[in-house]
Amino acid sequence: MVSQISKTPAQLRKWMQQQLADGGIESADFESRILVEQVLDLPHGAPLPQTPLTPAQREKAETMVQRRLSHTPLQYLCGSWDFFGLTFAVGEGVLIPRPDTETLVETVLSLRRGAPKTHLLDLCSGTGCIPAATAQHLPSVTGAALEKHSAAIGYLAQNLRRHAPQLLCVQGDACDPPAQLLAEKYDVITCNPPYLTAQDMQRLQPEVAYEPETALFGGKDGLFFYVHLTPLWKPALKPGGWLVYEVGAGQAQDVAEILAQNGFQAVDVQKDLCGVARVVLGQR
Repeated sequence: MVSQISKTPAQLRKWMQQQLADGGIESADFESRILVEQVLDLPHGAPLPQTPLTPAQREKAETMVQRRLSHTPLQYLCGSWDFFGLTFAVGEGVLIPRPDTETLVETVLSLRRGAPKTHLLDLCSGTGCIPAATAQHLPSVTGAALEKHSAAIGYLAQNLRRHAPQLLCVQGDACDPPAQLLAEKYDVITCNPPYLTAQDMQRLQPEVAYEPETALFGGKDGLFFYVHLTPLWKPALKPGGWLVYEVGAGQAQDVAEILAQNGFQAVDVQKDLCGVARVVLGQR
């Protein structure tokens, strides 16, 4: 329980940090700060007040620490997370935005720099972080974000309303898509599909295991969605349009070959900030 010594926010943070560290949370210092801000409803980085904690705040702190020690992701506890300078609603049932994916957005921005407008489609959209961030940084972006799962669609709709209200939020299966989307012609189709292999799924970190399996598992070899989506969506690209994928570590060459086998030109690979080949793209 929250120690009686923890009467102020600073004392609470110290208690939280110790609890998390004792529980094996490696980033206990950072996470304790984030959790205190959640308990007190403070903006990130704001100075901690000196006022005593209320009973409700102490109870909330206890609950959040216990949930974190059971490996509930920090992002789910917060209810939101930042990506590409924007804040996205997140929670159970939707994939958490990750810095790796910013490489995909940067790739699209580079492809479309100078274009007066961009018609965009994002497949397997989840929180909508890819199309929303793209729409915030390019002029006159139109299009849609497609998401299959009901647990995620609410987050997608909320995030698009906040950051890219001009984009349609569509519930449907990227592998069996709504005809209305297939009938259009896009400048760019983006996709961060499930790409973990069967072996990957057996060794997930406890926090990642909280995220929906449907957003993680890409078939035995992790390539199921690249194999199926590439020929299906190629006709929906304008001539000269781009298909841009995020891929797992070690998958870039296989996905590049899938694009080449389907007649894509100018197939290229982009590395993320850690030097991992993270994005594979090809032009119709």
